[in-house]
Amino acid sequence: MLRAYIFIETKPGTSLEVVKRIKSTVKEVVQADAIYGRFDAIVIIEAPNLESINEILYKVIERDPNIVHTETSLTLTEIE
Repeated sequence: MLRAYIFIETKPGTSLEVVKRIKSTVKEVVQADAIYGRFDAIVIIEAPNLESINEILYKVIERDPNIVHTETSLTLTEIE
């Protein structure tokens, strides 16, 4: 199992809405929060492989019209 940390920049004033939508549509979400700082939200997902993470990221998360930019970091060790 792999864990990905997805840092999200949203259109102004939409971070809470984006987080809520991701939580409700992506079953692999471990945690999702609107945050202050360089990014507007962080989403942590766990998936069995890199292909699954790519699928979630490109076919679900990045298609949200309120998301401007994402940056993803993967863990170096597998999650048990």
